[in-house]
Amino acid sequence: MSEIHSTEYNFKLKDALLGAQMLFVAFGALVLVPLLTGLDPNVALFTAGAGTLAFQVITRGKVPVFLASSFAFIAPIIYGVQTWGIPSTMCGLVGAGVLYIILSFLIRIYGSGMLRRVLPPVVTGPVIMVIGLILAPAAVHMAMGRTGDGSAWLVPNDTAMIIAGISLVTTVMTSLLGKGWFKLVPILLGITAGYVSSIVLDATGITASMQASFDPGQLQNWTAPALISFGAIAEAPILAIPNFTFPTWNLEAILFIVPIALAPAIEHFGDVLAISSISKKDYVKDPGIQNTMLGDGIATSLAAMLGGPPNTTYSEVSGAVALTRSFNPAIMTWAAITAIGLAFFGKVGAFLSTIPVPVMGGIMILLFGAITVIGINTLVRAGNDLMLPRNLAIVAIILVFGIGGMNFDLVIVKLGGIGLAGIVGVVLNLILPCKDCNDPLPEEVEAGIE
Repeated sequence: MSEIHSTEYNFKLKDALLGAQMLFVAFGALVLVPLLTGLDPNVALFTAGAGTLAFQVITRGKVPVFLASSFAFIAPIIYGVQTWGIPSTMCGLVGAGVLYIILSFLIRIYGSGMLRRVLPPVVTGPVIMVIGLILAPAAVHMAMGRTGDGSAWLVPNDTAMIIAGISLVTTVMTSLLGKGWFKLVPILLGITAGYVSSIVLDATGITASMQASFDPGQLQNWTAPALISFGAIAEAPILAIPNFTFPTWNLEAILFIVPIALAPAIEHFGDVLAISSISKKDYVKDPGIQNTMLGDGIATSLAAMLGGPPNTTYSEVSGAVALTRSFNPAIMTWAAITAIGLAFFGKVGAFLSTIPVPVMGGIMILLFGAITVIGINTLVRAGNDLMLPRNLAIVAIILVFGIGGMNFDLVIVKLGGIGLAGIVGVVLNLILPCKDCNDPLPEEVEAGIE
């Protein structure tokens, strides 16, 4: 077996290019989260690399995964940044990492089955759905050329719809028809298609023509004759220290964000099982799910302490591992080193900041819809009868509290949105009587499915 196909850690200079390729696969999704949430892409690159290295130390270099920006936290980050600012939001995200760490120690004590009992699909499924649905309006606003809250125009509507449509269609068609490496980077190709289209619209004068005849109505008009300005790239330094932001204490942010980490914690099991299946090695036992969870938690808290988004294992990188059969975990060390190196190139962040809002809006339509579908699929795969009174109550209350914007002002802190929905779901699951609550659907009983 060749060195890259071996599951043993073997750090070699010749594997640097393979590591860079792994980062390329993750790059589109990695920078998408900071671009959507207002964080610094260069900081996200640095914290993804640093988080991956921390994960490797904790898991003793045994698992070939790359950790980077988690999509599950997009909604709470956007809300947190708008409500409390970036430093306070980072405090909440540090708390999310601490929750992972606490769960890792509980797993050591009680076993992995503990999480399944406290966080069954009837809780995690609707919480994941809320995460996707709560930001659906922001995706539509951005695809139409407006700010995330819909209060102002950034790009004329007709121009925005063309660009968003190209980004969305390219992403969808690549994921459906792409072969080899192309199938692994649909988001990156969608962003590229939207960006190139924007350049073409600017160069042909179509952007200026549409902007001149655009009627903004009652909304503020921040549109411009060109979609892309390269001035920021020219002014940006070649080398620059990332704009690190350190957290400030905010209990309200912690109580809002921490419950959201419950759903990704459950998904962590699936990620580890997936890479175990790909590598034909049981990472749940060695280095142990308790250690991979601990590594994920440390990586997330470390990222938030520097102003980056929470980290999670990337399925697209796992797909690249399966495609190339590069099981050597040291390749992910090279990916991490490459990410840290790119973080200090100032022009990288400046270039990413020139991506027009409708490009991201088109991607967000698919992204947030996909998150919602994952939540639905979590419920479907569980096979529980959702019309049983207990299951119906839990799912219904989580959805309405989360999407409807229910909030409680507890004097010292205000709970609402996704955080409140997650807490209520966990509490209901623990206190409601569980008579026949896990009965399968009638048709599954007839089919003999357990």
